[in-house]
Amino acid sequence: MIKILTACGAGVNSSHQIKDALEEEMKNRGFDVSCEAVMIKDVTEEMVSKFDIFAPIVKPDLGFKVTIPTVDCGPILYRIPVMAQPVYDQMEETIRTLNKK
Repeated sequence: MIKILTACGAGVNSSHQIKDALEEEMKNRGFDVSCEAVMIKDVTEEMVSKFDIFAPIVKPDLGFKVTIPTVDCGPILYRIPVMAQPVYDQMEETIRTLNKK
């Protein structure tokens, strides 16, 4: 299981859209992923350390170095395949580098 942390300003809308889109698309690509959506202000080093990939709506300045792979997932929200496809491809590539089943 690949654990992905998504985050947006309120942790209610955008991060949940990214969560749902990533879970569906990565499942379609044969990956077992689970995403958690949170408010960006609630992201801590300890929280990040429990995940494999960080997938925020934009690359935020959290005040600490994120030590797991980060994939900017904002373009998924436009729901335009030509914009979302590169993000999904980058996520798949990132998952493959983890060497997890």
